[in-house]
Amino acid sequence: MSPEEKEIVARQEEIENELRALFKANMKISDWDIPEADDDKLAQLLVDIMQKALDKIKQEVKEGKYHNY
Repeated sequence: MSPEEKEIVARQEEIENELRALFKANMKISDWDIPEADDDKLAQLLVDIMQKALDKIKQEVKEGKYHNY
């Protein structure tokens, strides 16, 4: 296993927890703004936005944007 893989594997739970916290914070904010919101629909919309952002980051990685970060 490479040093990069070891580092990320060691921090995997932390990274997942941070992503989940971002999702939950946005769910809570949206529930405050729209008390009658359909939480299932809201959750899917948030997941879609997060996925689009991850897809953009993935493309930037492919383009070498983070080569010498």
